[in-house]
Amino acid sequence: MALDRPFLATGAVVLVLVALYLVRLNQLMKSTPAAVKKVSPTRWTKKLLRETYQKLERNPVTTKSYANRLLPKLGRRYIVTGGSGLVGGYIVLQLLERGQPPGSIRIVDFRTPIRKDMLTGPASAVEFAQADISSAASTETAFAKPWPRAVAHLPLTVFHTAAIIVPSDRSKLTYSFCEAVNVRGTQHVVDASRRAGADVLVSTTSGSISLRPVGFWLAPWRMWSASSQPRDFWQVADEADFFAPPRRHGEYYANYPASKAAAERIVCAANAPSLRTGCIRPAHGVYGNPSDNTVGGPLNMGVAPTWTSHIVQSFVHGINAAVAHLQLEAVLAPPGSASAPQAGRPFTITDPNPPIAYSDLYSLIGSLAVTPFRVILLQPVVMLLISYPVECYNLLLVKVPQLRRAFPPLMGEVKHLQPALFSICTHVVATAAAASRRVEDGGIGYTGLLTTLEGMVQEVVEWNHEHQIAHAAGAEVVYQSSVALADDIQKATAGTS
Repeated sequence: MALDRPFLATGAVVLVLVALYLVRLNQLMKSTPAAVKKVSPTRWTKKLLRETYQKLERNPVTTKSYANRLLPKLGRRYIVTGGSGLVGGYIVLQLLERGQPPGSIRIVDFRTPIRKDMLTGPASAVEFAQADISSAASTETAFAKPWPRAVAHLPLTVFHTAAIIVPSDRSKLTYSFCEAVNVRGTQHVVDASRRAGADVLVSTTSGSISLRPVGFWLAPWRMWSASSQPRDFWQVADEADFFAPPRRHGEYYANYPASKAAAERIVCAANAPSLRTGCIRPAHGVYGNPSDNTVGGPLNMGVAPTWTSHIVQSFVHGINAAVAHLQLEAVLAPPGSASAPQAGRPFTITDPNPPIAYSDLYSLIGSLAVTPFRVILLQPVVMLLISYPVECYNLLLVKVPQLRRAFPPLMGEVKHLQPALFSICTHVVATAAAASRRVEDGGIGYTGLLTTLEGMVQEVVEWNHEHQIAHAAGAEVVYQSSVALADDIQKATAGTS
C-alpha cells in the first residue's frame, strides 16, 4: 500500500493540473479580444430593436422598396444555378425587379423553388431546370435547353450560386461529397457555360475560405498571461489568401472552405476574353430567409444551445450578396473586360456596418419573435472535448462501413458537433474594402443596401407575420436549413455517385 501512495499522489496532481488547464482554456474561449471589442464596441438594446421592428413593420424591405438602388437592366439572358436558394433567389428577384422578362431567366437547381417570395408574381413564371451539378451530363442538359426565340440571341450571363454547405467535416475521408458538388460541380458549370455561349460567369464562393483552423490547445506555459488567446482566435476575412499560393487541405478549417477555395480558383482561372469571370465571397454567415442557418436556424429550433454568445462576426444579407453579383456582372459585361483588374479574382463583401455579437442575434429573436425562444448557455471547453469522440465515431463508420449494421450514424445537430465547427465559431471581422472601391479604382462600387440590424429584424418581421397567419389557420410552418438540405442531398445521391 505504501508503494501505491506516490502513484496516487502523482495521479491526483496530474488531474488537478489538467483541470486547471481546462478551466483556463474555457476562460480563453469565452473571451473577446480587445481588437475585436474595438471594432464592435456596442450591443443592440431592446429599445433599438423595438424601434427598428416598428419601422420595418410600417415600411418592410421588398425588392420594390430598393428598386431605385439597383443597377439598370442589361440586355442579356441569365442562368442562375442554385436559383432556388438564398443568394440565387435574391438574384432572380432583383433581375425581375429591374425589368428582366421572366422568359430570359432560367433557374438550374437540385430542387424547385420553395421560397414564398418566388412562388407568386413574375418569379413563378421563371423557367426551372432540375440538375445535379455533380453530374456533367445533368448540368449540360439543363444549360443546353432551348431559349424562347425572343431572347435566344441575347448574350448570356451565368450566376453560379449552387453549393452544399457542410461546416463540420474536415477529414479527407469525407471530402468526396464537398468535392463532387462544390469543385467538380463548378468545373461542370464552367464547361457548360462555355458550350452554351456564355460570356460572363460570376460565382458565389465564401468568406470562410480565408479562415484558418483555430489552435485551441496552447502550451500550458503560454496560457496564463493577460494577452493569452488561442491561435487565430480572431481573424480578418478578406481576399489576401487568393493572391498567395494555394494552401494545403489541412490549412483550411474544414472540407467546405477547402472545396470552395478550389472552386474559386477554377472560376478565376477560366477568365478569358470569351468568358469573363469573377467571384463574390459573402462573409461570414449569409442570412435573409427563414431557411438560412444564421437567423432561421435558431428561429426554427426555438432554442439555442450555444457557447458563442460573446463571439463577434460579420454577416451579410442575401439582398446585399445579390447586389454585389449584379455589380460585378456589370463590370464584366463589356467585351474587353477580361483584362480589367476586377476580372479573374474574388471580392469579399459584408453588410455595411461593424460586426455584431451572437448575443445581439439572440436578443433580437428573444425580444421580437412571436414564437418561443430561449438560450441555453454551454461551456465551450466541454463542447470541444465532446466534439472529438463525435468526429471519431463519424469517421469510424466511414472507414469501416460494416459497423453501420450495429451502430447507427449520428443524425441532426449532433453529427455536426465536430472540432472544425469551433474554428468557424470564432471571432471574424470581414472587410469589403476591395469591393467598395469605385469601378475606376478597381472595385465594383459595392455598397450594401441593408445593415445587419435592418436585415435580421426584417427576417423576424416576416417570420412573425407568417406564423400569425398560420396560427389563425391552425397550420404549421416548417423550414429546412441549407445544412439539413446538404444532408438530404447526400442521402439522395449516395446510391448514384
